[in-house]
Amino acid sequence: MRRLLAILIPGLLLLTACGGSPAAPEPTSQSTGDTAKFDSLKLTDNGDKKAPGVEFTKPLEVTEPTVKVVAEGSGDPVKPNQVANISILALNGTDGSTLEDTFAGEPEPLELNEDLKTGSAFIYNAFVGAKVGSSLALAIPGQAAAAGAPAQPTQLLLIKVLSAADVTPALEKPEGDPVTPPAGLPTVKENDKGVPEISVDGAAAPTALVAQDLIKGKGAEVKATDTLTVNYVGVNLVGGTKFDSSFDRGEPASFPLTGVIKGWTQGLAGKTVGSRVLLVVPKDLAYGDAGQGEAKGDLVFVVDILGVK
Repeated sequence: MRRLLAILIPGLLLLTACGGSPAAPEPTSQSTGDTAKFDSLKLTDNGDKKAPGVEFTKPLEVTEPTVKVVAEGSGDPVKPNQVANISILALNGTDGSTLEDTFAGEPEPLELNEDLKTGSAFIYNAFVGAKVGSSLALAIPGQAAAAGAPAQPTQLLLIKVLSAADVTPALEKPEGDPVTPPAGLPTVKENDKGVPEISVDGAAAPTALVAQDLIKGKGAEVKATDTLTVNYVGVNLVGGTKFDSSFDRGEPASFPLTGVIKGWTQGLAGKTVGSRVLLVVPKDLAYGDAGQGEAKGDLVFVVDILGVK
């Protein structure tokens, strides 16, 4: 998941965390800040895949973070702990030029959890209670020039709520149909604690990435931009030495699939939640000739995909 708000607005969490713990969310979206500055704002809806037409009196300047539902949708209200799928158009408040437009791409997921409620209460409270189909205006104060950095204008974000869904809890273990892998790959057996153990005896060095289902899950399909919750174990193909294991740490790991080795990004994209996947990763899709710590050369992983968001 791209953290678009953080990319566009460095320091947003700092700005919005100063107000202390928020009150319990109201049943409708809560506006905050100098919302009168949005009185001149007019939107022309161009559908879910095209940014709206936007008119407003320029320059737009606010001195505090400001948010308001400016066009109400007709869907169900967004609830706490759901994921809101949103598209964002970010504009320069001084001249109206486009800074970022995500409408043509995949929606951005925004999880309305306790972390967001604590860190960015005004964003949390604006989305909770907003109806699906609504458009929100969010204005972030500009910053004066400092330490050689140029001044930053007020930024205006127009955010459309496309859908909302409950967060699916992560599985405790893989669930699905067993798959018999072809011969010649590393083999995997569970020990008496249900932890997978990898044997590399007789396995040849890979000429390409191998991503072999051992259990085929029936959950959501993984996208390369997703954040995964997994259990995993990794060994070196030569010698079979274990170099990492979330099982040994006693809890699953969560990470964006864009932030791991290429062998994981390429090998797990397209797999499904509930799957157990054997990855045989050539060194050029891992840590190269130099390796990283005890992980050296071609690597072998077993990855249990327990959740995705």
